[in-house]
Amino acid sequence: MELPSEAELLRIFIGETTKLGQRPLYEIIVEEARKRGLAGATVTRGIMGFGKNSRIHTAKILRLSEDLPLIVEIVDKPERIAAFLPELDKMLDKGMVTLEKIRVIAYRNKETA
Repeated sequence: MELPSEAELLRIFIGETTKLGQRPLYEIIVEEARKRGLAGATVTRGIMGFGKNSRIHTAKILRLSEDLPLIVEIVDKPERIAAFLPELDKMLDKGMVTLEKIRVIAYRNKETA
């Protein structure tokens, strides 16, 4: 897939323990993005954060949290991200979603022998 230099970055901020049914929500989001052929998705675990309820979630040993913050990032063309948003909205009951315009510098997969 070719990506234009002008693309969008969708960020989904959720907790590590957030589930949809019995499965982690981040897995479902990434699998749905892949199923729809979006250009790429990455899940990053945060070491500290807080959300709407202002409760601190941290990986510090003395305050071990079982619900660390996660960020799911998805990059693709604006129209493909827009088509994904209604499905994402059905999945989320808490969290935050942001969208920003980005410039893609490289998007490669060189096969090496």
